[in-house]
Amino acid sequence: MPTTDKVANRLINEKSPYLLQHAYNPVDWYAWNDEAFAKAKAEDKPIFLSIGYS
Repeated sequence: MPTTDKVANRLINEKSPYLLQHAYNPVDWYAWNDEAFAKAKAEDKPIFLSIGYS
């Protein structure tokens, strides 16, 4: 049986159980913080906000 090594994204450092469950997604997620806003401003890009799903 092959094994797959998962790589954590930056959400691995969050405390929120919701964010932690997405810490191994292959998406470059940012938590709602100053780092996210600074990156969006520096790259002149909008913020894409995910408010969760069920």
